[in-house]
Amino acid sequence: MSMLLARFWLFIWRWQAVEPAEPVPAHCVMIAAPHTTNWDFPLTLALAKVSGVPVSWLGKRTLFKGPMGPIMRRLGGVAIDRSAPGGMVASLANEFSVRDQLALLVPAEGTRSRTEYWKSGFYRIAEQAQVPIVLAFVDRATRTGGFGPAITASGDIVADMDRIRAFYEGKEGLKAGRFGPIRLKEESAAEPVT
Repeated sequence: MSMLLARFWLFIWRWQAVEPAEPVPAHCVMIAAPHTTNWDFPLTLALAKVSGVPVSWLGKRTLFKGPMGPIMRRLGGVAIDRSAPGGMVASLANEFSVRDQLALLVPAEGTRSRTEYWKSGFYRIAEQAQVPIVLAFVDRATRTGGFGPAITASGDIVADMDRIRAFYEGKEGLKAGRFGPIRLKEESAAEPVT
C-alpha cells in the first residue's frame, strides 16, 4: 500500500525518482538537500520508497510523543534530544553498530530558511560511525530527486566539502532563494592562513 501512495504522491506533484548510479549502502549518513520547505519531507520519503531505499530520519523528541509516536517511528523516525548536541553525535553513531541497516537522512542545512553555514553533524556522525555519506537530493528545476554518490569522509573537510558542493551545484530547492551556500564553519578553521 505505501508504495502505491508514494507513486501517487510523485505523480500528483509531477516528480520523478532518478535511478541511483550505485547501490545505496546498508549503513550510511545521507545529506538531505536542498531543504527549503516542510514539503521536502514527504517528497523525500516518497522518492526513497519508490527507489527501494529504506531511510531513517531525525525528528524532535516531541514529534514522537502521544498517538503520533508510533506513526513517526513507522515512517523511519529517530527521536533526538537537541539539548545535548555533542552527545547526540555519539548516540547516533552508536546506532549504526546496533542496527543491521541504517540510512540516516540528515538535513545538513539544519533549517528550512536560508543559512550561511551547514551543520557539521552529518560529517561528524559519518566519521565517528565510519560509514559513507550519501548525497540525497531534490531539484525543483528538473522535478527530480534521488540518491547520488556515496563519499567517505577523508578527514580533509575542505576537499570532502568540495566534492559535496560539486554534486549539489545547480540544484534548486522547492522554495527559491532559501538554499544557501554549501559550507561548514569548520572549513574556515581548516583553511591555511595567508
